[in-house]
Amino acid sequence: MRHSCSITVGPARFRIGSDWRAPVDQLRALYQDYPQDEGVPDFTVRLQATSALRRFVKPQVAIAGDFTLPDAAPLPLEQGLLAAEMAMNLQMALGWRRHLLLHASAVSRNGRAVVMTGVSGAGKSTLSALLGERGWRFLGDEFVLLDPDSGMIVPFPRPVSLKNAAIAAMEREVDDETRFGPVMRETPKGTIRHLRPRTEAVELMARETRPALLLFPRFGFPRAVRRVDEAESFVRLTQASTNYVALGERGFDALTGFVRAMSACAIDYSDGEEGVEMVERLWSEQGGKLGVRAAAA
Repeated sequence: MRHSCSITVGPARFRIGSDWRAPVDQLRALYQDYPQDEGVPDFTVRLQATSALRRFVKPQVAIAGDFTLPDAAPLPLEQGLLAAEMAMNLQMALGWRRHLLLHASAVSRNGRAVVMTGVSGAGKSTLSALLGERGWRFLGDEFVLLDPDSGMIVPFPRPVSLKNAAIAAMEREVDDETRFGPVMRETPKGTIRHLRPRTEAVELMARETRPALLLFPRFGFPRAVRRVDEAESFVRLTQASTNYVALGERGFDALTGFVRAMSACAIDYSDGEEGVEMVERLWSEQGGKLGVRAAAA
């Protein structure tokens, strides 16, 4: 296509082509800390005009690539960066087979990880972003990649997609304005702005981490903590995985080992500060025992 760039995140390499320069320039700025080599990509993404006229008059971006959704609605050019991010997510969700994919976020400390998963709006993105600014290593927001052979988490630290009120919260937390992408308003999910992880998260994205604590957060509810047993965790995680069925027996074995290796809790919290405090407390109270359990698993 007229404009293109290549981006590597963790084990995955993307090549993104566009009919317009602006989305590619925005991607290069947002992913400036990431490898941008021109090797053979795992996935190809195309941001293309819905028609020749729509390249110039009220331009509309249609998402295409190795994997597509035929009924996906085009986005205005002002949301071209969002279209690229959505297309990269789609390629991973439909095409990745090397790891078990969980729709989750993750952070780590001292070589052990907290994995957080829940429905859209549960607050896992904001929690992982806040923790990533407060001494935790950010491992990923949209997907957690679980190695079926080793049981380790392979980092996939894409920029965090902040939505609505979370944008202001992270703008207060992060002093470096250059780490933020453009503000995109009136998207299908409201206002969105991306936050590039801290440099060390990208530099260490080849270093795998052992899972130690699984959390099911819910934002906007009175404070509560509930232990979740292995059976409930397993069922909820099958629903959170985009390739569990495709992996067959390997996926079953990987997920079984994952839920048996650690304790799990459902947490309700009213705001980001309370959520961070609850994660820190659970880690402090259970982290040591969880590490012994994970090592033995």
